[in-house]
Amino acid sequence: MLWFKALHLIFMVAWFAGLFYLPRLYVYHAMSSDEISNERFKIMERKLFFGIMTPGMVATLIFGFWMLIVYDWSVYAHAGWLHVKLLLLMLTLAYHYFCYVWLLDFKYDRNRRSHIFYRWMNEVPVLFLVGIVILAVVKPF
Repeated sequence: MLWFKALHLIFMVAWFAGLFYLPRLYVYHAMSSDEISNERFKIMERKLFFGIMTPGMVATLIFGFWMLIVYDWSVYAHAGWLHVKLLLLMLTLAYHYFCYVWLLDFKYDRNRRSHIFYRWMNEVPVLFLVGIVILAVVKPF
């Protein structure tokens, strides 16, 4: 069982590394004006999203739900901390989806947002990570 937990954490770290870095790439991409930079950022963003973030997300979900099943969901069915953690997970999944939407905006040269927007969006996954880790480790309620 500890192997599942270790793999869950490893893939979660990979996923969140991408969630932290991709909006930073969007900041730089939104500030760039030359075609060479734009094409380079498109490649970097695509590889990060599809090569690291999405596989990390899928594996995190697989091992996380596997642990819920193996540890016996009925034990945790009434744990408030787990419900809040799962809510934060759903918000993180929504954020991942928005990262994909922004990726498509840049890919098709239709981004209308400023680098300041992406600077703010770059902070969002930090809030999710802090909440998820505190809930998983401390289990406050």
